[in-house]
Amino acid sequence: MAVTGPRQVGKTTILKEMMPDNMKMVSLDDESLRAEAKINPRLFLQTFGKPLFIDEIQYAPELFSYIKMEVDNDNSRGQYWLSGSQTFELMKNVTESLAGRVGIIKMNSLTYKEINNSTNNIVFDPDNLKKSNNINVNELFEIIYNGGMPELCSVKNMDRNMFFASYVNTYIEKDVRKLINVGNIETFNKFMRVLAIRNGKTLNYSDIANDVDVSSNTIKEWVNVLVSSRIIYLLEPYHNKKIERLTHLPKIVFMDSGLCSFLAGFTSTRELQLSSESGNYLETYIVSEIIKSYDNNSIPLDITHFRNKEIEEIDLIITKNSKVYPLEIKKTANPNRTMLKTFKYLEKANVKLGTGGLISLYEELIPLGDNNYYIPISSVINNK
Repeated sequence: MAVTGPRQVGKTTILKEMMPDNMKMVSLDDESLRAEAKINPRLFLQTFGKPLFIDEIQYAPELFSYIKMEVDNDNSRGQYWLSGSQTFELMKNVTESLAGRVGIIKMNSLTYKEINNSTNNIVFDPDNLKKSNNINVNELFEIIYNGGMPELCSVKNMDRNMFFASYVNTYIEKDVRKLINVGNIETFNKFMRVLAIRNGKTLNYSDIANDVDVSSNTIKEWVNVLVSSRIIYLLEPYHNKKIERLTHLPKIVFMDSGLCSFLAGFTSTRELQLSSESGNYLETYIVSEIIKSYDNNSIPLDITHFRNKEIEEIDLIITKNSKVYPLEIKKTANPNRTMLKTFKYLEKANVKLGTGGLISLYEELIPLGDNNYYIPISSVINNK
Protein backbone atom coordinates (compact mmCIF):
# COMPACT_ATOMS: atom_id res chain seq x y z
CA MET A 1 0.00 0.00 0.00
CA ALA A 2 1.26 3.49 -0.92
CA VAL A 3 -0.26 6.62 0.64
CA THR A 4 0.43 9.95 -1.04
CA GLY A 5 -0.51 13.53 -0.33
CA PRO A 6 0.86 16.92 0.67
CA ARG A 7 2.61 17.57 3.97
CA GLN A 8 0.73 17.53 7.27
CA VAL A 9 -2.55 16.06 6.02
CA GLY A 10 -2.23 13.13 8.43
CA LYS A 11 -0.67 10.36 6.34
CA THR A 12 1.74 9.17 9.02
CA THR A 13 -0.73 9.66 11.88
CA ILE A 14 -3.51 7.58 10.34
CA LEU A 15 -1.16 4.81 9.22
CA LYS A 16 0.39 4.58 12.69
CA GLU A 17 -3.09 4.20 14.15
CA MET A 18 -3.88 1.42 11.66
CA MET A 19 -0.59 -0.48 12.01
CA PRO A 20 -0.88 -4.08 13.15
CA ASP A 21 1.01 -4.94 16.36
CA ASN A 22 3.71 -6.87 14.51
CA MET A 23 4.53 -4.08 12.05
CA LYS A 24 7.65 -1.95 12.46
CA MET A 25 7.93 1.66 11.29
CA VAL A 26 10.91 3.63 10.00
CA SER A 27 10.99 7.23 8.79
CA LEU A 28 13.52 8.29 6.18
CA ASP A 29 13.32 11.83 7.53
CA ASP A 30 16.03 10.42 9.80
CA GLU A 31 19.23 11.12 7.85
CA SER A 32 21.17 8.15 9.24
CA LEU A 33 18.38 5.71 8.35
CA ARG A 34 18.08 7.37 4.94
CA ALA A 35 21.82 6.91 4.27
CA GLU A 36 21.60 3.25 5.29
CA ALA A 37 18.62 2.67 2.98
CA LYS A 38 20.40 4.31 0.05
CA ILE A 39 23.79 2.64 0.51
CA ASN A 40 22.61 -0.90 1.22
CA PRO A 41 18.86 -1.21 0.49
CA ARG A 42 18.82 -5.02 0.63
CA LEU A 43 20.39 -5.08 4.09
CA PHE A 44 18.06 -2.28 5.21
CA LEU A 45 14.99 -4.35 4.37
CA GLN A 46 16.48 -7.49 5.94
CA THR A 47 17.28 -5.57 9.12
CA PHE A 48 13.76 -4.34 9.71
CA GLY A 49 11.93 -7.35 8.28
CA LYS A 50 8.25 -7.57 7.36
CA PRO A 51 5.65 -6.17 7.73
CA LEU A 52 7.25 -2.74 7.52
CA PHE A 53 5.91 0.81 7.27
CA ILE A 54 8.41 3.11 5.51
CA ASP A 55 7.58 6.80 5.83
CA GLU A 56 8.97 9.42 3.39
CA ILE A 57 10.23 6.61 1.18
CA GLN A 58 10.87 8.96 -1.74
CA TYR A 59 14.17 9.90 -0.07
CA ALA A 60 15.57 6.42 -0.83
CA PRO A 61 14.40 5.34 -4.31
CA GLU A 62 17.01 2.57 -4.18
CA LEU A 63 14.58 0.60 -1.99
CA PHE A 64 11.90 0.17 -4.64
CA SER A 65 13.55 -2.51 -6.79
CA TYR A 66 14.32 -4.59 -3.67
CA ILE A 67 10.76 -4.22 -2.41
CA LYS A 68 9.63 -5.43 -5.84
CA MET A 69 11.76 -8.56 -5.47
CA GLU A 70 10.39 -9.19 -1.98
CA VAL A 71 6.80 -8.80 -3.17
CA ASP A 72 7.39 -11.01 -6.22
CA ASN A 73 8.80 -13.76 -4.00
CA ASP A 74 5.92 -13.53 -1.55
CA ASN A 75 2.51 -12.41 -2.80
CA SER A 76 0.88 -12.05 0.62
CA ARG A 77 -0.81 -8.70 1.25
CA GLY A 78 0.36 -5.91 3.54
CA GLN A 79 4.09 -6.64 3.54
CA TYR A 80 5.03 -2.99 3.02
CA TRP A 81 3.24 0.26 3.71
CA LEU A 82 4.78 3.23 1.95
CA SER A 83 4.08 6.93 2.36
CA GLY A 84 5.58 10.17 1.15
CA SER A 85 4.92 13.89 0.75
CA GLN A 86 6.75 14.25 -2.55
CA THR A 87 3.96 12.68 -4.57
CA PHE A 88 5.74 13.02 -7.91
CA GLU A 89 8.86 11.14 -6.75
CA LEU A 90 6.85 8.50 -4.92
CA MET A 91 4.48 7.82 -7.82
CA LYS A 92 7.33 7.81 -10.34
CA ASN A 93 9.07 5.02 -8.44
CA VAL A 94 5.85 3.14 -7.75
CA THR A 95 4.98 3.26 -11.46
CA GLU A 96 8.43 2.12 -12.54
CA SER A 97 8.96 -0.63 -9.96
CA LEU A 98 5.69 -1.62 -8.31
CA ALA A 99 3.02 -1.18 -10.99
CA GLY A 100 0.22 -3.68 -10.37
CA ARG A 101 1.72 -4.67 -7.02
CA VAL A 102 0.55 -1.83 -4.80
CA GLY A 103 -2.71 -0.14 -3.90
CA ILE A 104 -2.56 3.66 -3.98
CA ILE A 105 -4.44 5.92 -1.57
CA LYS A 106 -4.54 9.70 -2.11
CA MET A 107 -4.88 11.84 1.01
CA ASN A 108 -5.76 15.52 1.15
CA SER A 109 -6.59 18.02 3.86
CA LEU A 110 -9.87 17.40 5.68
CA THR A 111 -13.24 17.72 3.96
CA TYR A 112 -16.20 19.62 5.38
CA LYS A 113 -17.71 16.34 6.58
CA GLU A 114 -14.48 15.25 8.28
CA ILE A 115 -14.08 18.62 10.04
CA ASN A 116 -17.65 18.21 11.32
CA ASN A 117 -16.98 14.61 12.44
CA SER A 118 -19.32 13.04 9.92
CA THR A 119 -18.73 9.36 9.16
CA ASN A 120 -20.76 9.64 5.96
CA ASN A 121 -18.48 8.73 3.04
CA ILE A 122 -21.06 9.19 0.28
CA VAL A 123 -19.65 11.11 -2.70
CA PHE A 124 -21.57 13.75 -4.60
CA ASP A 125 -23.56 12.04 -7.35
CA PRO A 126 -25.63 14.24 -9.72
CA ASP A 127 -27.78 11.19 -10.52
CA ASN A 128 -28.75 10.84 -6.86
CA LEU A 129 -29.35 14.35 -5.49
CA LYS A 130 -30.55 14.54 -1.89
CA LYS A 131 -31.72 17.31 0.41
CA SER A 132 -29.23 17.74 3.24
CA ASN A 133 -28.85 19.68 6.47
CA ASN A 134 -28.42 23.34 5.60
CA ILE A 135 -25.07 25.07 6.13
CA ASN A 136 -24.78 28.54 7.64
CA VAL A 137 -22.94 30.73 5.12
CA ASN A 138 -20.82 32.42 7.80
CA GLU A 139 -19.70 29.06 9.21
CA LEU A 140 -18.98 27.85 5.68
CA PHE A 141 -16.68 30.79 4.95
CA GLU A 142 -14.99 30.29 8.32
CA ILE A 143 -14.00 26.81 7.13
CA ILE A 144 -13.01 28.13 3.69
CA TYR A 145 -10.80 30.76 5.34
CA ASN A 146 -9.10 28.33 7.74
CA GLY A 147 -8.95 25.30 5.45
CA GLY A 148 -8.74 21.65 6.41
CA MET A 149 -5.23 21.00 7.71
CA PRO A 150 -5.79 18.48 10.55
CA GLU A 151 -3.51 20.18 13.09
CA LEU A 152 -5.08 23.58 12.51
CA CYS A 153 -8.56 22.07 12.81
CA SER A 154 -7.86 20.08 15.98
CA VAL A 155 -5.64 22.34 18.11
CA LYS A 156 -7.54 25.14 19.82
CA ASN A 157 -6.26 28.71 19.54
CA MET A 158 -3.47 27.80 17.13
CA ASP A 159 -2.06 30.82 15.32
CA ARG A 160 -3.26 30.31 11.75
CA ASN A 161 -0.73 32.67 10.18
CA MET A 162 2.22 31.10 12.02
CA PHE A 163 1.03 27.64 11.02
CA PHE A 164 0.81 28.45 7.31
CA ALA A 165 4.05 30.48 7.28
CA SER A 166 5.85 27.48 8.78
CA TYR A 167 4.04 25.13 6.39
CA VAL A 168 5.16 27.08 3.32
CA ASN A 169 8.77 27.33 4.52
CA THR A 170 8.93 23.60 5.30
CA TYR A 171 7.32 22.71 1.98
CA ILE A 172 9.82 24.78 0.00
CA GLU A 173 12.85 23.59 1.99
CA LYS A 174 11.98 19.87 2.18
CA ASP A 175 9.99 19.23 -1.00
CA VAL A 176 10.52 21.92 -3.61
CA ARG A 177 14.30 22.13 -3.29
CA LYS A 178 14.58 18.36 -3.72
CA LEU A 179 12.57 18.45 -6.95
CA ILE A 180 13.96 21.55 -8.66
CA ASN A 181 16.77 24.03 -8.31
CA VAL A 182 15.25 27.07 -6.63
CA GLY A 183 17.98 29.65 -6.25
CA ASN A 184 15.86 32.25 -4.48
CA ILE A 185 13.29 31.07 -1.94
CA GLU A 186 11.62 34.47 -1.88
CA THR A 187 10.99 34.30 -5.63
CA PHE A 188 9.28 30.91 -5.29
CA ASN A 189 7.31 32.24 -2.34
CA LYS A 190 6.19 35.19 -4.47
CA PHE A 191 5.20 32.75 -7.23
CA MET A 192 2.93 30.85 -4.80
CA ARG A 193 1.30 34.11 -3.69
CA VAL A 194 0.75 35.27 -7.27
CA LEU A 195 -0.84 31.90 -8.08
CA ALA A 196 -3.08 32.10 -4.99
CA ILE A 197 -4.37 35.49 -6.13
CA ARG A 198 -5.42 33.72 -9.36
CA ASN A 199 -7.27 30.91 -7.57
CA GLY A 200 -10.33 29.96 -9.64
CA LYS A 201 -9.03 31.70 -12.75
CA THR A 202 -7.54 30.29 -15.94
CA LEU A 203 -3.81 29.62 -15.92
CA ASN A 204 -1.80 32.02 -18.05
CA TYR A 205 1.91 31.24 -17.79
CA SER A 206 3.05 34.47 -19.45
CA ASP A 207 1.07 36.72 -17.11
CA ILE A 208 2.40 34.92 -14.04
CA ALA A 209 5.95 35.01 -15.43
CA ASN A 210 5.69 38.79 -15.83
CA ASP A 211 4.47 39.24 -12.26
CA VAL A 212 7.16 36.98 -10.76
CA ASP A 213 9.90 38.17 -13.13
CA VAL A 214 11.03 34.72 -14.29
CA SER A 215 10.61 32.89 -17.61
CA SER A 216 7.40 31.17 -18.69
CA ASN A 217 9.27 27.86 -18.79
CA THR A 218 10.25 28.33 -15.15
CA ILE A 219 6.63 29.01 -14.23
CA LYS A 220 5.57 25.82 -16.05
CA GLU A 221 8.15 23.84 -14.08
CA TRP A 222 7.04 25.39 -10.80
CA VAL A 223 3.34 24.81 -11.53
CA ASN A 224 4.13 21.13 -12.21
CA VAL A 225 5.79 20.92 -8.80
CA LEU A 226 2.68 22.29 -7.06
CA VAL A 227 0.47 19.88 -9.01
CA SER A 228 2.67 16.88 -8.23
CA SER A 229 2.71 17.91 -4.55
CA ARG A 230 -1.11 18.13 -4.62
CA ILE A 231 -0.99 21.76 -3.47
CA ILE A 232 -3.01 22.73 -6.54
CA TYR A 233 -5.23 20.92 -9.02
CA LEU A 234 -5.48 22.00 -12.63
CA LEU A 235 -9.10 21.73 -13.77
CA GLU A 236 -8.64 20.97 -17.44
CA PRO A 237 -10.85 22.54 -20.13
CA TYR A 238 -13.71 20.65 -21.73
CA HIS A 239 -13.19 19.71 -25.38
CA ASN A 240 -15.75 18.86 -28.02
CA LYS A 241 -15.12 19.12 -31.77
CA LYS A 242 -18.69 20.26 -32.33
CA ILE A 243 -18.26 23.34 -30.13
CA GLU A 244 -16.14 26.10 -31.61
CA ARG A 245 -13.83 28.62 -29.96
CA LEU A 246 -13.24 26.75 -26.70
CA THR A 247 -10.36 27.79 -24.47
CA HIS A 248 -7.45 25.41 -23.98
CA LEU A 249 -6.43 26.84 -20.61
CA PRO A 250 -6.89 24.94 -17.33
CA LYS A 251 -8.29 26.59 -14.23
CA ILE A 252 -6.28 26.92 -10.99
CA VAL A 253 -7.79 25.16 -7.96
CA PHE A 254 -5.98 25.24 -4.60
CA MET A 255 -6.68 22.00 -2.77
CA ASP A 256 -6.66 23.66 0.65
CA SER A 257 -8.59 26.92 0.75
CA GLY A 258 -6.95 27.97 4.01
CA LEU A 259 -3.46 27.81 2.52
CA CYS A 260 -4.72 29.73 -0.51
CA SER A 261 -6.35 32.49 1.53
CA PHE A 262 -3.16 32.83 3.60
CA LEU A 263 -0.97 33.12 0.51
CA ALA A 264 -3.38 35.62 -1.05
CA GLY A 265 -3.10 37.83 2.04
CA PHE A 266 -6.60 37.64 3.53
CA THR A 267 -6.51 38.43 7.25
CA SER A 268 -10.01 37.45 8.37
CA THR A 269 -13.02 35.39 7.38
CA ARG A 270 -15.07 38.55 6.96
CA GLU A 271 -12.51 40.12 4.63
CA LEU A 272 -12.53 37.04 2.41
CA GLN A 273 -16.31 36.63 2.51
CA LEU A 274 -16.96 40.24 1.44
CA SER A 275 -14.18 40.40 -1.15
CA SER A 276 -14.61 40.32 -4.92
CA GLU A 277 -12.81 36.95 -4.88
CA SER A 278 -15.27 35.22 -2.54
CA GLY A 279 -17.15 33.66 -5.48
CA ASN A 280 -13.95 32.12 -6.81
CA TYR A 281 -13.14 30.73 -3.36
CA LEU A 282 -16.59 29.21 -3.01
CA GLU A 283 -16.32 27.66 -6.46
CA THR A 284 -12.84 26.18 -5.98
CA TYR A 285 -13.74 25.01 -2.46
CA ILE A 286 -16.67 22.99 -3.82
CA VAL A 287 -14.54 21.58 -6.65
CA SER A 288 -11.81 20.57 -4.19
CA GLU A 289 -14.39 19.00 -1.85
CA ILE A 290 -15.69 16.85 -4.70
CA ILE A 291 -12.15 15.80 -5.64
CA LYS A 292 -11.29 14.95 -2.02
CA SER A 293 -14.44 12.90 -1.50
CA TYR A 294 -13.74 10.82 -4.59
CA ASP A 295 -10.10 10.38 -3.55
CA ASN A 296 -11.24 9.27 -0.08
CA ASN A 297 -13.33 6.54 -1.68
CA SER A 298 -10.72 5.63 -4.34
CA ILE A 299 -13.23 6.39 -7.11
CA PRO A 300 -11.96 7.78 -10.45
CA LEU A 301 -13.24 11.24 -11.28
CA ASP A 302 -13.40 12.90 -14.71
CA ILE A 303 -14.02 16.64 -14.31
CA THR A 304 -13.43 19.65 -16.56
CA HIS A 305 -14.59 23.23 -16.97
CA PHE A 306 -16.14 24.93 -20.01
CA ARG A 307 -15.03 28.33 -21.29
CA ASN A 308 -15.26 29.79 -24.79
CA LYS A 309 -13.60 32.80 -26.38
CA GLU A 310 -16.61 34.93 -25.44
CA ILE A 311 -15.84 34.08 -21.79
CA GLU A 312 -19.07 32.12 -21.37
CA GLU A 313 -18.49 29.43 -18.79
CA ILE A 314 -19.74 26.28 -17.12
CA ASP A 315 -17.85 26.01 -13.84
CA LEU A 316 -17.77 22.23 -13.58
CA ILE A 317 -18.53 19.34 -15.91
CA ILE A 318 -18.54 15.80 -14.52
CA THR A 319 -18.28 13.07 -17.15
CA LYS A 320 -19.19 9.49 -16.29
CA ASN A 321 -20.67 6.55 -18.15
CA SER A 322 -20.60 8.56 -21.42
CA LYS A 323 -22.85 11.22 -19.89
CA VAL A 324 -22.00 14.89 -19.28
CA TYR A 325 -23.24 16.57 -16.08
CA PRO A 326 -22.97 20.39 -16.25
CA LEU A 327 -22.86 22.34 -12.98
CA GLU A 328 -22.72 26.07 -12.37
CA ILE A 329 -21.54 27.34 -8.97
CA LYS A 330 -22.67 30.73 -7.70
CA LYS A 331 -22.35 32.65 -4.44
CA THR A 332 -26.01 33.63 -4.37
CA ALA A 333 -29.10 32.83 -2.33
CA ASN A 334 -31.31 33.99 -5.21
CA PRO A 335 -30.55 31.75 -8.20
CA ASN A 336 -32.34 32.10 -11.52
CA ARG A 337 -32.58 30.05 -14.70
CA THR A 338 -30.52 32.50 -16.77
CA MET A 339 -27.47 31.36 -14.80
CA LEU A 340 -27.72 28.07 -16.70
CA LYS A 341 -27.84 29.62 -20.17
CA THR A 342 -24.39 28.32 -21.16
CA PHE A 343 -25.72 24.74 -20.96
CA LYS A 344 -27.16 25.41 -24.45
CA TYR A 345 -23.74 24.79 -26.00
CA LEU A 346 -23.72 21.22 -24.71
CA GLU A 347 -27.28 20.69 -25.92
CA LYS A 348 -26.34 21.88 -29.43
CA ALA A 349 -23.34 19.56 -29.46
CA ASN A 350 -25.68 16.57 -29.07
CA VAL A 351 -23.81 15.17 -26.09
CA LYS A 352 -25.63 12.80 -23.80
CA LEU A 353 -26.62 15.08 -20.93
CA GLY A 354 -27.06 13.87 -17.36
CA THR A 355 -28.43 15.83 -14.43
CA GLY A 356 -27.26 19.44 -14.34
CA GLY A 357 -27.87 22.35 -12.11
CA LEU A 358 -26.92 25.45 -10.21
CA ILE A 359 -25.05 24.91 -6.95
CA SER A 360 -25.68 27.92 -4.69
CA LEU A 361 -26.47 29.21 -1.21
CA TYR A 362 -30.18 28.65 -1.89
CA GLU A 363 -31.37 26.15 0.73
CA GLU A 364 -33.87 24.06 -1.22
CA LEU A 365 -33.32 21.26 -3.73
CA ILE A 366 -35.74 22.17 -6.54
CA PRO A 367 -36.19 20.60 -9.99
CA LEU A 368 -36.27 23.09 -12.86
CA GLY A 369 -37.27 20.79 -15.69
CA ASP A 370 -34.95 19.66 -18.49
CA ASN A 371 -33.18 17.51 -15.87
CA ASN A 372 -31.74 20.58 -14.13
CA TYR A 373 -31.97 21.55 -10.45
CA TYR A 374 -31.25 24.26 -7.96
CA ILE A 375 -28.76 22.40 -5.76
CA PRO A 376 -27.91 23.61 -2.23
CA ILE A 377 -24.21 23.56 -1.37
CA SER A 378 -25.11 21.29 1.54
CA SER A 379 -26.29 18.60 -0.91
CA VAL A 380 -22.78 18.58 -2.43
CA ILE A 381 -20.45 18.76 0.57
CA ASN A 382 -22.59 17.57 3.48
CA ASN A 383 -24.93 14.80 2.23
CA LYS A 384 -26.54 13.98 5.56
